Order: sequence, then structure tokens, then C-alpha cells
Amino acid sequence: MYQVILLKSESSFVRASWEQAEEVVEHEGVAYTLRAGPRQPLPTDHAWDPIVVYAPEEIPEEEFQEWYAAQQPQVEELRLKY
Repeated sequence: MYQVILLKSESSFVRASWEQAEEVVEHEGVAYTLRAGPRQPLPTDHAWDPIVVYAPEEIPEEEFQEWYAAQQPQVEELRLKY
């Protein structure tokens, strides 16, 4: 199982669990590409599945990095240590 974070915008995301982590996926009619992961977080107070992060395929890497940083305060998976 993979813990999936879909970054929809700089301030919006979707959290899901999927059996597979594909390079490109579609969600609500938008194509998303795998941008980070899969990565296995270091142990915390509970077990974590590998984390994968997706963003719309049309955004450049620099914009993805900005969205990732903006979402870190509210998305626990983005703050984990690996």
C-alpha cells in the first residue's frame, strides 16, 4: 500500500491510499505525475506506508517545489523524515 498525496494547487491537496504508485495517474479529469517517492518514512509513533507525492503534469518542477513547501505545514506526510 502507498500513502498518496495529490497536490491540486498551492493550497489544496487530496490524501489517498493506493495499491500501486504509477508514473502518471488521472484524478477528477486531471493528469498527475509522480514527483516524489516512493519513500519510506523513518519510524514515528505509528507505522507508515511508503509516501508518494503527485502534482498536475502541466506544472513545472519549480512550481511543484513551491506547492510542496506551502503544503508542508498542513500535510503531515510532507514533514516526515526519510
